[in-house]
Amino acid sequence: MFTGLIEEVSKIKDIKITDKGAKIFFSASFNDIKEGDSIALNGACLTATPIGNNLFCADVMNETLNLTNLSKLKKGDLINLERALQIKDRLAGHIVLGHVDCIACVCDIKNDGFSKRIKFSCDTDLIIQKGSIAINGVSLTVANLYNEGFEVSLIPETTDKTNLKNLKIGDIVNIEYDVLGKYIKKFTQSKKEKITLEFLKENGF
Repeated sequence: MFTGLIEEVSKIKDIKITDKGAKIFFSASFNDIKEGDSIALNGACLTATPIGNNLFCADVMNETLNLTNLSKLKKGDLINLERALQIKDRLAGHIVLGHVDCIACVCDIKNDGFSKRIKFSCDTDLIIQKGSIAINGVSLTVANLYNEGFEVSLIPETTDKTNLKNLKIGDIVNIEYDVLGKYIKKFTQSKKEKITLEFLKENGF
């Protein structure tokens, strides 16, 4: 589980993609990650394996490659990193599971005073205006909602400390909808649904 507050922007040292999956090698300053720990890369929850000298490797299965923008990454690209949430931390963003729902395309970018407004095209069925959404793992508030997409407004802190500052029209990003919205949709589709162990497992818990 994550909060959507990016801790570090890292550079991909190497990426190897085959028909069996992918391996992403990246650097990070974290010194407390051990083998098997979860880490979010552009909002996708992966398992990190320390190699040494602040170098890490993450295995990416085909399912993840098909649902995220990780398959489009190349050596030298910048990625957003966040370690798994510690219970003692403040939940300053929102609950981000690291389970990417879909990808979205940047369709408009414009400056608005000191902020930057970015519009994305994607399915908006689970998005509400002023609700939360994770873009490349970054916890953001939906500023505007359209039939064909949505818009967010980035403060300088967000643009300076994430890879969203490098976005341009046509770029692809990872989207994770607010888990509360997904639960509500599940319940409204089947009012007889009960919270069971199987239900929680199916929904990422």
